[in-house]
Amino acid sequence: MTPWQLKTPDEVYTADEIASRLQQDLPTWTHEDGHLRRKYQTSGWKGTLMVVNAVGHLAEAAWHHPDLEVSYPAVIVKLMNHAARGITNKDFELAQKIEEVVMWQPAKQVGSALEGTPVDAQYRYVQYD
Repeated sequence: MTPWQLKTPDEVYTADEIASRLQQDLPTWTHEDGHLRRKYQTSGWKGTLMVVNAVGHLAEAAWHHPDLEVSYPAVIVKLMNHAARGITNKDFELAQKIEEVVMWQPAKQVGSALEGTPVDAQYRYVQYD
């Protein structure tokens, strides 16, 4: 059992615990200004809106809402449990779900019948890591 599995949903992580968990579970996310943060590069406004809508759906379903910075070529997602005044398991769980959905590439899954977005730049809407 990991140390974070012992935490209650609203128990705040220390800076060292955040760094360790990000390194292990969410290496593309950072801890900045009290938030878990991730910048998703898009191909333009259409891609940005698709990412925002996906994040919005997940946040509403989870009833845990991030701060978003939305611009033409990017979406920045910032998570922090405002009630707990820090980073909690709620933030990590939602960050993992956002990462899973936004970065999903069905063509890279073994045995998937889904082809995924064509490689041609005209169809790309998000830049995959």
